[in-house]
Amino acid sequence: MIKKSLLAAAILALPVAAQAQSGTANPGFYVGAEGGLNWLLNNNSYQMDTGWAAGGKVGYDFVGPRVELEGLYHSNYGSGVVAFPGGFARVNGQIQQVSVMANLLYDFMPGATITPFIGAGAGVAFVDSTIQGCNMCSTQFAYQGIVGVGWNVTDAFRVSLDGRYYGTTNPGAFTNNNIMTMLSLSYKFGQPEMVAPPPPPAPAVTPPSFMVFFDWDRSNLSQQALQTIQQAANAYKTKGSARITATGHTDTSGPESYNMALSLRRANAVKDALVRDGVPAQAISVVGMGEKGLLVQTGDGVREPQNRRVEIVIQ
Repeated sequence: MIKKSLLAAAILALPVAAQAQSGTANPGFYVGAEGGLNWLLNNNSYQMDTGWAAGGKVGYDFVGPRVELEGLYHSNYGSGVVAFPGGFARVNGQIQQVSVMANLLYDFMPGATITPFIGAGAGVAFVDSTIQGCNMCSTQFAYQGIVGVGWNVTDAFRVSLDGRYYGTTNPGAFTNNNIMTMLSLSYKFGQPEMVAPPPPPAPAVTPPSFMVFFDWDRSNLSQQALQTIQQAANAYKTKGSARITATGHTDTSGPESYNMALSLRRANAVKDALVRDGVPAQAISVVGMGEKGLLVQTGDGVREPQNRRVEIVIQ
């Protein structure tokens, strides 16, 4: 009665479980290996020790429903009463089984890392007829119900742990009721490879720059300007091999042609100071921008101190 209830519950739960599907797993064929403990339940004929079962499986995952073909070898040792010509005697022995099962299973939340599942199976078993009978000479109908949980290590690899009831039609001398717990590892083919994210882009490197400011209509260097130029010269020396560009600017007061010449005078004044501070003259380029490239946007004829400058850029 118990075995029929377990099997019926597993079968009836399959369509109900279809309503719980979630996740983004991918379909595909899979193969697996499994092994675990097998308890051949004690009965009037035999008292069996804890045994073991091992085998493999191949199947197809539809993402939620799965179908698979499973083969297992079962082994249990124990003792039982055996009839001999001279009477009955208790002997020790082994009961072996080989089962080939077609299983139908369903994964809840197949795209999740932890995936509960249920299933049921039916097939054929080759069983020892008695504890000392012929070797797996009895062919029986086999059936099982399965409840378990899977750990999706990756899209391709899964580790599963399940508990199951497994039984066969009566092999004769004993009632073949089995409770098993099985651990399995399976691999699903055709799954996307895990691609490492691209490395972050290298941060943009801004060349060191310095700013020197001038009085109105002047190209001579203040003490503050000389200190700034000294800092620029030191930065050049730390780079070893580099180029310096000194770009002169003016504000918008005065004629445009005059301002172009004034910006060049300012840039050359900075170049001369850099040379005095140890920068080779051939490493310095001088550019005059005049009123172009204002730091502070103004109208024409405006005396703006921020626009009267030389920008020193080291590359």
